[in-house]
Amino acid sequence: MGLKIAIQGIRGSNHHQVAREYFGEDISLVECFTFHELVDKLLQQEADKGVMAIENSIAGSIIPNYALVYRNNLHIIGEHYLNIHHNLMGLKGQTIEDIREVRSHPMALLQCREYLKTQPHMKMVEDFDTAETALQIQENNWPGIAAIAPAVAADLYDLEILASDIQTIKNNATRFIVIKTKNKALPEEEINKASIRFITDHKRGSLATVLNVMSDCNLNLTKIQSLPIIETPWKYAFFVDVTFEKFEHFAKAKSLLDIMSEDFKVLGEYKNAML
Repeated sequence: MGLKIAIQGIRGSNHHQVAREYFGEDISLVECFTFHELVDKLLQQEADKGVMAIENSIAGSIIPNYALVYRNNLHIIGEHYLNIHHNLMGLKGQTIEDIREVRSHPMALLQCREYLKTQPHMKMVEDFDTAETALQIQENNWPGIAAIAPAVAADLYDLEILASDIQTIKNNATRFIVIKTKNKALPEEEINKASIRFITDHKRGSLATVLNVMSDCNLNLTKIQSLPIIETPWKYAFFVDVTFEKFEHFAKAKSLLDIMSEDFKVLGEYKNAML
């Protein structure tokens, strides 16, 4: 097999789908229960690269993952956006009326709440992972129980989709980052996005000054996320994503921000997947 790719979840999950779309079919999956385990697999060299969800268009940022990337000195080498489609699935031959219990990840249940309100006979039960629930239904031959999972899980685990695209908001996308322990050296002309992390002085206008520098260097700020610094109460680090037309613009901003802010670090330089 090809590259060993660590994902959170199992075959049939959204992370699995992203890994296939980004790297192709010739990969070996390293399935992880948690994002912490995913990071450990990379650090222990049991996986070559990892796929990690970082933000959702509805639920917002997955804040702990920012800290995982920074604290473990990982590098973001790419990104991928996935449109999320939630499907209700169960054993073949069943109907909607046969389902008495629906299981899935808490976020999937939340995002399908309006549909589930129309099915009062179904009890909602939170589970660890969308695809894991689908697998359990197959392995245990569970009648009357359905999973909310990606369509690929129905194919992998021989289940029947009873209702498609049941998410409340149809335009639902998640951004995933591709990470590894060493930075990938892309040619500068191919790099047009970067993720950085820094701390500002606890003074009035310090963050605004840093943002003005980015603007003066022709950087487009696409994301800013603050995260408390555990060791220093009431002090915050900022995780920022920027896009740019020329790498030299970012190079100039890096040199200035390294001087103007504390603990400045580039988390990744890569291609903008939104183009």
